Amino acid sequence: MFAPGRVNLIGDHTDYMGGLVFPMAIDRGVSITGTVGGSLVEVRSGRESTSARLELPIDDPASVSPPWARHLAGVAAEMDATVGFTGELSSDLPVAGLSSSAAVQVAVALMLGHPGPPLAVAELCQAAEHRSIGVPCGIMDQLTVAAGVAGHALLIDCHSLEVAPVPVPEDVEVVIVHSGEHRELANSAYAARRAECESAQQVIGPLRLAPLDAVAGIDDAILRARARHVVSENQRVRDFAEALAEGDYSEAGHQMVESHRSLGQDFEVSTPTLDTLVAELAAIPGVYGARLTGAGFGGAVVALCRPGALDRGFLAIASAGARVL
Repeated sequence: MFAPGRVNLIGDHTDYMGGLVFPMAIDRGVSITGTVGGSLVEVRSGRESTSARLELPIDDPASVSPPWARHLAGVAAEMDATVGFTGELSSDLPVAGLSSSAAVQVAVALMLGHPGPPLAVAELCQAAEHRSIGVPCGIMDQLTVAAGVAGHALLIDCHSLEVAPVPVPEDVEVVIVHSGEHRELANSAYAARRAECESAQQVIGPLRLAPLDAVAGIDDAILRARARHVVSENQRVRDFAEALAEGDYSEAGHQMVESHRSLGQDFEVSTPTLDTLVAELAAIPGVYGARLTGAGFGGAVVALCRPGALDRGFLAIASAGARVL
């Protein structure tokens, strides 16, 4: 099984509030090869010193050791799996906010024989993440990994769960540059940010529907800033999608830079390292815009460029979703 990673072009910390996101599956990802059968899930990984060995069924995936195996255990638990597999996991994804965990989850679900369409797979894997890792993530990562379309980004409404493929123009490149700064969402303020957004929503109603001027009605300065990011980010996703479709790459890049600014100032999930890298990339001729990608707190930056403009990082090609090898 192969499950791609994903890069989010714009729309961060909006998915768990039912907002808009604009990611794409990429041509790097996670592969699992092996043999189905038996009552164990046994998986080796070249990136991990300890293999996963899980006895089925699994009742408490959050207690599984080694910790990386909890991604496998969560999926098996959500599926109530009793038939496992023995295999090997390999990945060419950097651990940089490109949804390696979601790719592992989706690949495991397919190895365990999940019969459903991409949305059903994504919803199960999202529940597995909540249960096994404790990160209250939205559905963007799992849905992008499961439902990717070759040559297209995905405009996703995380409330209706409508997925609209949008062609990635041939005269631009999407380049991913690792900041060198490690990130782990489970040990970050991710859950706190979601809680703050939910508190803001209690004041002005659903943030996915709120107009920007309603944000001023929130008295608490921190909650007001969090809400301002989510409300304005939803509009930036719309503006970015429109600009990309019209070939106005300068405007699309502007929306990316504004997204990064908002994530840093209003949502406080950027870092000095990410800020410096975004500024460096955005100043290079032929780079239309850049921003952090994948929730922040370190990790990677994504840039929209004229072909050949960047000689660092790696080129990301819009990929199909998870599939049998």
